[in-house]
Amino acid sequence: MLEKDSKTSLMNEEQRFRLLIDAVVDYAIYMTDPSGIITSWNSGARRFKGYEESEILGQHFSRFYTDQDRAAGLPQRALDTAVHEGRFEGEGWRVRKDGTLFWSHVVIDPIIDSQSGTLLGFAKITRDLTDRKMAEETLKQSEQQFRLLVQSVTDYAIYMLDPQGQVTNWNQGAQRIKGYLPIEAIGQHFSMFYTPEDREAGEPQRALSIAASEGRFEKKGWRMRKDGTRFMAHVVIDAIRSDTGTLLGFAKITRDITDATKAQEALEQAREALFQSQKLQAIGQLSGGIAHDFNNLLTVILGNLEIVRKRMPGDPKLAQLLDNATQGALRGVSLTQRMLAFARRQKLTYESVELSALVQGISGLLQSSLGPSIHLRTCFAEALSPVLADVNQLELAILNLATNARDAMPHGGQITITAEERQGSDAAPDQPMAPGRYICLTMTDEGEGMDEATLASAVDPFFTTKGVGKGTGLGLSMVHGLAEQLGGRLILRSQKGVGTTAQLWLPVADNPAPDKVSVQETPQPVDELRVLVVDDDSLVLTSTRLLIEDLGHRVLCASSGAQALELHERNPDIDMVITDMAMPQMDGAQLAKLLRDRQPNLPIILATGYAERLEGFAANLPRLIKPFKQIDLVQIIAQTMK
Repeated sequence: MLEKDSKTSLMNEEQRFRLLIDAVVDYAIYMTDPSGIITSWNSGARRFKGYEESEILGQHFSRFYTDQDRAAGLPQRALDTAVHEGRFEGEGWRVRKDGTLFWSHVVIDPIIDSQSGTLLGFAKITRDLTDRKMAEETLKQSEQQFRLLVQSVTDYAIYMLDPQGQVTNWNQGAQRIKGYLPIEAIGQHFSMFYTPEDREAGEPQRALSIAASEGRFEKKGWRMRKDGTRFMAHVVIDAIRSDTGTLLGFAKITRDITDATKAQEALEQAREALFQSQKLQAIGQLSGGIAHDFNNLLTVILGNLEIVRKRMPGDPKLAQLLDNATQGALRGVSLTQRMLAFARRQKLTYESVELSALVQGISGLLQSSLGPSIHLRTCFAEALSPVLADVNQLELAILNLATNARDAMPHGGQITITAEERQGSDAAPDQPMAPGRYICLTMTDEGEGMDEATLASAVDPFFTTKGVGKGTGLGLSMVHGLAEQLGGRLILRSQKGVGTTAQLWLPVADNPAPDKVSVQETPQPVDELRVLVVDDDSLVLTSTRLLIEDLGHRVLCASSGAQALELHERNPDIDMVITDMAMPQMDGAQLAKLLRDRQPNLPIILATGYAERLEGFAANLPRLIKPFKQIDLVQIIAQTMK
């Protein structure tokens, strides 16, 4: 009875164990006989191998291996290892019933009869680790790709340091920028890249300390290459910590910004030079205005002194006084001439300049100042003749034109610079040029363009379409003044919404210098004329009238353009008009145009104390430069009446 109860209890125990094994679904648990034939099969094996128990019992377990592993004898090797070592454990690819692969962790234990020591078979436990394997492969691939990415970067030195600052890896960018091979840099302290003075000041240790305490260090400074040369570097050091906060080391990124720094410095120098030029231009405008008024006073003084000299008695003491007064007035004339020269131009150093080489030389500066959204294109004719110019001022002029073009393209675009040789006769009829050879430097943009009113005022000093604080209005004025002084011209063409073309005409360097005006021979006396004199300054008007009357001519006087038109209408027998240029409401050029409309052949002389820029037919009228003497009146009247 006891033996029967014992057998029943043992059967119940085996049944419970079998039920337990079969209930496990995350592991394939089965047994094989000593040769590897499967003798049991649980639910876990059925779930991820795909075989039903009836399909797999009696089959050899090697069918779960790949063809390559079976050919290599891995199934039998696993059984032999389990027998000889008491256990086999490993990982590898296995094959499901549907042919798909899964990554498995396998444990094989031999089953030995405890009494006889006979091998009864093997217990085999398999776990599906495909998800983990794929995650590991993905991580490995990601790490490999990241490593390749870092290694392929050549514009940045990217490497790591251990907590003490020793270099632990080295990319191609570090090799290119610093000059060290990986074998030369890895294992060395990163302070070797610092300058001796920075090492002495403890900069390397301070950088690591800040990165460790604050998580990041960033700074610009000089660093050393292997060959001993220095470069300006932008350095970022990030601390690398584990999940527990332990400092593992540092990631260090270094960028060579030497060229960018030099370009920025050059740009700042150019801006400062431009600012100084604009300040001088503004002062020049003020000086020119003062000189204009002073010339009017000198005209009165010199004119009256001449009249007094002719009419005074022959007293030597009075003659000496007049001579002294005249010399003082002439000193004033010299002063106003200097002021006018300053107002019109700065002192230039003339030299032969190759335009193509000049533009190429400042192309980096130009591109830096224009920004990444602007594309600069240059196209120069072959064998271009040199121009006669001041190279520094010409560079500033080109920078000014390029900056204006950039500002006209807020959303980016292309600026095209071309140059070709032209003849003065090729210029537009409304912009006549003196005969000769010129180099025409053309800068074209794709910007907003200007309407006719804006274009007409574009080169006027202080005129600007930019907002407050964004422009002085002196840029184009400076370029215009430079071109005029060099014997060339600035010509602007623009259309609203289309863009702007700026042409800088410069004389070829081998052009002969303009001949100085030869000394005029004493002109032949002119028969009595009826002259209309126009000036808003009553003192100048009276002095001019007296000088002309002293020459034997009859004079009518007008203090404004409107009064002059009335006098001309009432006196159709007027032979000549001498008019001041700068007058309120109607200037001399406007008056001359109205008079010419009435009487096309009327001789007109413009009297001016300032170098006004004239347009149209007024630019071709003879000019009487203030302050003038009676001989100047004699000569210009004779020349005009020829």
